[in-house]
Order: sequence, then C-alpha cells, then structure tokens
Amino acid sequence: MRRSVFTLTLIVAAMGLTACGKKEETPAAPAAAPVASAPPAAPSVLIGLAIPETNVERWVGDAEFMKKDLEGMGYKVDVAFADGDQSKQNKQIEDMVTKGAKVIVVGSVTEAAAQAVESAKKAGVPVVSYDRLITGTDAYDYYLTFDNFKVGQLQGQAIKDALALDTAKGKHITLFAGSPTDNNARFFFDGAMDVLKPFVTSGALKICGPAPTNSADASWSKITTEGWAADKAKARMETLLSGACKAVKLDAVLAPNDTLARAVIGALEQDGKYKTLPVITGQDGELLSAKWIMEGKQTMTVFKDTRVLAKGTAEAVDSIVKGVEPVLTVKARIDTTTYNTGKKVVKSFLLEPVAVTKDNLTKELVDSGFYTAEAVAKGTK
Repeated sequence: MRRSVFTLTLIVAAMGLTACGKKEETPAAPAAAPVASAPPAAPSVLIGLAIPETNVERWVGDAEFMKKDLEGMGYKVDVAFADGDQSKQNKQIEDMVTKGAKVIVVGSVTEAAAQAVESAKKAGVPVVSYDRLITGTDAYDYYLTFDNFKVGQLQGQAIKDALALDTAKGKHITLFAGSPTDNNARFFFDGAMDVLKPFVTSGALKICGPAPTNSADASWSKITTEGWAADKAKARMETLLSGACKAVKLDAVLAPNDTLARAVIGALEQDGKYKTLPVITGQDGELLSAKWIMEGKQTMTVFKDTRVLAKGTAEAVDSIVKGVEPVLTVKARIDTTTYNTGKKVVKSFLLEPVAVTKDNLTKELVDSGFYTAEAVAKGTK
C-alpha cells in the first residue's frame, strides 16, 4: 500500500499538479521514508522472551503484555518460563538462538544468565535485559526497568510517614530483603535505608534482628530471601517473633515485595501479640495485596505498571531489529552511569514507580484499567 501511494505521489508531481499553492515536492527527497518506517516482515521475525519464573504473579503478566505488544507489531514471539532455574533458562535462551530469534529479552534468574547472553552475542543475537540487570558480562547494551532505588525510597517514606518518625522515638522495625541473586534486591533495600537510616542513627527507629543499613553490609545476607520464596520469608518471620523480636512489639516490617509482605502478615496473624498489624510495605501491586490494602492488613505497595514497561521493551526490540538506537514513546529516564554489570555500564531506561495506599489504590489500580473493582474486592481474577 505504501509503495502504491508513493508511486501515485511521483506521478502527480510529474504532472505538475500543485494545488492550493503548496510547494511542489522534489521526488528524490523522501524516497527512503516509507521503507524506513515499515514494520518488520510478519510473522517471519522471531523474538524470544526468557522469563524467570511464575512464582511471583507479576512475571506472568509481563510476558502476556510483551507478547501482545510484539505480536501487534507483527512479530512472532516465543515465551519460555524458567521456573526459577538458571540452567533451565540458559537452555531456553540457547533454544531461542537455534530457532532463529533476532532479539531475546531476558528477565534473568541469577547472574549466571551471563553465559547464555554471551553465547547469544557470539551467534549474532542481541539481548535486552528486562527488569533485572544481568551482571558479569558486557555482551548486551540495553536494560529496561523501573527506578528500583526509588521503589525502595517509596517504601521507606511510607514507613517514615506512618510512624511519624520526624517526632517519634523508640519505634521498632525488622528488615527483609529480596533474593540475593537478584541485583534489584540491593537497589530496593538501599533506597529504603536511604530514607530510614537517619532515624536508625538517631534512635527513633530500632532494628529488631539483623541490622544492615545498606546492602554492602556483611549482615545484609542474613535478611535476604532466596528465590523470593514466601515460605522462607514466613519461616524467618516466625523465628524472629519467637526469638530476636520476642521482647518487643514491632511497629513496622520492611518487606520488599507483595509476596513476602503477605508471608510476613501470615506469621504475624498467628502470633497472639498482633491484634493490630504493624506497618508493612510491599511492591508489584499484586491483586491479593490490593485487597489486603483495602482491608487494612497491608499498608502499601509500590505499583510498577508493567504494561508500560512491556510496551517500552517492545519498542526497544523493534528498534534493534531495524538497526537503530532505541527511542521509546513511553516516559522513561535514560541513565548511562548507574547500572554497571561489572564489565560495563549499560544504557538503562528507567520508568517511574508509584506508591499505592488505601487512599489512591482505586485511582492507580482500578481507574487505570490494570484491575477491575470486582477483582480487587475478591483478591483474584
């Protein structure tokens, strides 16, 4: 169709038809434009999506959103879930290369994803790092995620505000962090402690249990949750309640995501001391946590609209296939200094997260179309 329109334009120009005094087009000038803006040859171009797990609700949605956006652009999409197994994911990435994928989007399980990324590069297949920075390699150029340090800052700010730490004294908190194999877990924790550390130093906030104040502290590993596993978080919370935190009543729990927040809540509800739950943070805007926020069980979550991240990633992939520098239509801050793989600093596109409480949950999660009001009320789709 575009070639037909362009041909007609040339014929009209040749006949000298310049209606309404418009400047006559020079035929040679725009010659390449229709080809440059054309979509890829659907459905012959394959894109691979290597997704780390289904254990955390959001990853299933991420895959669905990206697949839909890429298929809308005319691509064929191969989606594979690694079930939290990096060896399995590496094999899936190798299979995508063998199938002829032109670009592979990787949400890594661990840093050992670097092996498959380097193999893909040797085969001439570019990789885009999705939401989790792939460390230990210089074999890829682009990383798309949310501002993960800010995610932590929003969690810390929620605790600060809820406990009125500017004037309060002697409040008690315990700390949880995400999986030590997920580079983002450090950003979340460090962002939260960027807000909370001054109150720990002043004594307004007392930490029960291991007390790292940044992810570089040796004791940080003691608060991490391998694989973001809810059962491990619940077991650790139960141990704290019967041990290090037995003599105090907690005013807050820094929980890095909604899955772990709900696990912590489960342990607290089993403890007779907690008729009223402490302030509990979260992340991802998961449906059951949305219900619990409306019921007052969980204090807040950090909503990362993965529809927007998926769209931006699809746009980046489309640019890479066409051989041009990624330019996104979604709002993202470009960072060329922060995200270091250990081998190089990767150009990163950072989207904005949003703190969600009972006060703005309907606006952010329902009015935006992410969930229906009925689903929030039920806590399930």
